[in-house]
Amino acid sequence: MGRVTGPAPLPDPAAALRPRLPSPLQEVTEEPFARRGVRLLLKRDDLIHSALPGNKWRKLEPNLRAAAAAGERTLLTFGGAWSNHLRATAAAGRLLGFATIGVVRGDELAGAPLNDSLARCAADGMRLHFLDRARYRRKTDPDLLAALHDRFGAFRVIPEGGSNSLAAQGCAELGRELRGVADTAAVACGTGGTLAGLAAGLGADGQALGIPVLKGGRPHFLQGAVEELQRAAFGGPRGTWRLDDRFHCGGYARRTPELDAFADAFEQRHGLALERIYVAKLLYGLTTLAGEGAFPPGSTVAAVITGAP
Repeated sequence: MGRVTGPAPLPDPAAALRPRLPSPLQEVTEEPFARRGVRLLLKRDDLIHSALPGNKWRKLEPNLRAAAAAGERTLLTFGGAWSNHLRATAAAGRLLGFATIGVVRGDELAGAPLNDSLARCAADGMRLHFLDRARYRRKTDPDLLAALHDRFGAFRVIPEGGSNSLAAQGCAELGRELRGVADTAAVACGTGGTLAGLAAGLGADGQALGIPVLKGGRPHFLQGAVEELQRAAFGGPRGTWRLDDRFHCGGYARRTPELDAFADAFEQRHGLALERIYVAKLLYGLTTLAGEGAFPPGSTVAAVITGAP
């Protein structure tokens, strides 16, 4: 009689995906910084992995590792129609053998052709489930999660944007890589997980700066979210950090002619294509702050490039 075996063990994410860590640093010369004697470094987290760039790798890896250790083979997560997090989760599922489910904000999208982002998710094997916006806002409610379990069976939940205590712990390594290198380390913020870990990893050796990309009360949400993530991940506040909410350009995925002109010129000067939802707003904000004299002469600013276009 043949031996009964269970599912094949899931691979260790870091060993299977071979990320490029630590991510490289690239110094660039920008006139508003140089005029005040400030160095600008680009922390090229976009080069960590072609399918899971930047903070997506750092946030997903510890969650993937925990799922693999627990023998959980299905991941369910949440995001909007252009969510980088959904794309990264779908890619990780394809590469590591996880089933993935993406709960997408906006039931009006269910009957429409998939945009490029959601089409990529589907091509990577992600099952897409569309929720109306009112129900989506209740995505953490036990009743909604129970309904999703009834529909899809067992799964591990990874929150919107991938930000939870494990993600913050993963992003602490980013801060440790920049410790002693940068006086200010800056990142664009959606849900706050990267900033929470970045500040913790920097410790007392620098300040973390978050540039929110969402409008309308969200910076106040982010303040509380980062504080709560640090409590959950590290037991309390860690490092020094602040938010500057002036550079969202109207809200998530919104752009202005000024932002596009800045990004176009930066790309031409440095040959680096800028992702516009997060990275361009980050660099636009830092350049404005440099012009305002926000960074002391002789200091170094590191901008975390979290993804490619």
